[in-house]
Amino acid sequence: MKIAIIGSGAVGSFYGGNLALTGECEVHFLMRADLDRVSSDGLFLKSETRGDVHLPSVNCHAATEEIGPADLVIVALKATDNSVFEKLIQPLLHDETAILTLQNGLGNEDQLGGLFGAKRILGGLCFVCLNRIAPGVIRHIGHGLIEMGEFHFRGETQRAQKIRDLFHAAKIECKIQPDLGLGRWRKLVWNVPFNGLAIAAGGIHVGQILANPELHRRTRALMLEIVETAALFGYEIPDSFIEENIERTYPMTDYKPSSLLDFLADRPVEVEAIWGEPLRLGTRKGAEMPELAKLYDEIRAVR
Repeated sequence: MKIAIIGSGAVGSFYGGNLALTGECEVHFLMRADLDRVSSDGLFLKSETRGDVHLPSVNCHAATEEIGPADLVIVALKATDNSVFEKLIQPLLHDETAILTLQNGLGNEDQLGGLFGAKRILGGLCFVCLNRIAPGVIRHIGHGLIEMGEFHFRGETQRAQKIRDLFHAAKIECKIQPDLGLGRWRKLVWNVPFNGLAIAAGGIHVGQILANPELHRRTRALMLEIVETAALFGYEIPDSFIEENIERTYPMTDYKPSSLLDFLADRPVEVEAIWGEPLRLGTRKGAEMPELAKLYDEIRAVR
């Protein structure tokens, strides 16, 4: 299978690099800032749980026209770059090309489906702690699960199974989510409070959020708002999921969420996809979301 990775930051490089290691895929990376470094030195995946790996030879390109048609396009761009979808992805398509987006927030599959047809699109949710610490160098702290599902209908397909098996071959845990919408709202339960409060509180890591009584309270309140709003759309998330997310965050200690790293580096933050779109959708559905509205305003005030 020929795979094109669009967005070769931490997420794209980690998952794409591990797929390339299997030898079962021909993996190509669209790279910008890291192109020269990776072309000369390769890609380094440094992992506290999986061990360190160096890929000395990487198929990296400055333009998708150089890659050509692929069987699978994995989109790992920030949602702030969605305006370039058509330009970047069109040269990668043949009649059967599948597009898997690993982006955060809501609305990405809708945009891709509108451009390229809903039947091509799958969505993936990444539950992973990692950062890009230098050009071509990815630090993997832990986790790595992908929950993946079809966009245009609920259920499991042979195509999804094939992609899942590719990740399994790369020793990446991957589960098929029969209801992608449910998966998206479940992911927001963590992303909304921890990515948001890390920025709103002045640039702090997840351990500091949980250690601060007021921020800890706000975290739980934000999670509850997401759970209750998801229920209005028919997505049932048990209250116990809140506690599960809190407990799995404690071991992350000094982890800085990706949105915080973008904020600190003065890069665009995915404000609308992670906070704005859930708030708008929930408000139109009649949900009361005062904590999310407050956090959304706080983040916009410092951007």
